[in-house]
Amino acid sequence: MPKKTTSAKSNPLEKYFRQPKIYLKLPSGGTFYPEGTLDLPENGEVPVYPMTAKDELTFKTPDALINGQATVEVIKSCVPNIKDPWSMPSIDMDAILIGIRLATYGEQMTISVKVPETGADRDMEVDLRILLDKLIVAKYNDTVFHGNMEIKVKPLSYSEFTKNALKTFEEQKIYGLVNDKTIPDEQKMDLFSKSFIRLTQLTVDMVAGSIISIKVDGETVTDSKMINEFINKAEKEFYQVILDHITKQRDEFAIKPLKATTTEEEQAKGAPKEFDVPITFDSSNFFA
Repeated sequence: MPKKTTSAKSNPLEKYFRQPKIYLKLPSGGTFYPEGTLDLPENGEVPVYPMTAKDELTFKTPDALINGQATVEVIKSCVPNIKDPWSMPSIDMDAILIGIRLATYGEQMTISVKVPETGADRDMEVDLRILLDKLIVAKYNDTVFHGNMEIKVKPLSYSEFTKNALKTFEEQKIYGLVNDKTIPDEQKMDLFSKSFIRLTQLTVDMVAGSIISIKVDGETVTDSKMINEFINKAEKEFYQVILDHITKQRDEFAIKPLKATTTEEEQAKGAPKEFDVPITFDSSNFFA
């Protein structure tokens, strides 16, 4: 007697699963993603889902936040079209985080600020749509000209950005030893000197890693080892031109500080009429 085939029973709760709340145009336009790491719809907008309870718990894990793993896991969950968030260009990061928070909690975000001079705490409402719109219209300029050279550059991937930030943080901790009276001055100087050299090399490596190609004398060099060798042996002016361009492009995709005004009472206590409020996305302000 033939066996009866049974089909998997569908979950009756499936229609209540979370749905995309917004559709996000990536600031990068989908460029700089390695092949297979991004499924970009024809309209150029990726669906963004609200966070689950698991996502919130992931974002509250300190170690995972420091090394970037928490951010990667939440992006995989909330923006599944980005198959490998580690490979994502870092210029998309702030827009994606804003999109996830907007999809989860809505358009308004409350941040706590300190009024200069008075030290008074104040809550300030931020419209995430305005922040997002400014990031989306930014344009990345991937070409630099220096003398007879044409240099193509790219933003750091999220993996490169995270590793660079962690290494820089570790090296900068050395400077905290300046107040440690148990360490002899000679040893401090040795530690500072070595740390300074490593930090300098980190910046040089970051610049070299951002260069895709150098076209000169009718030839185009794309070999990363050759480019790295050139960066380490080129005149300082070339290095500085590339570093300045990379820094300018990074700033184009950074969230600009907001302006806050003070009351007459606060001004009477020494506060300025206006002050800048930096906007960052971390565990302290990401959740409603």
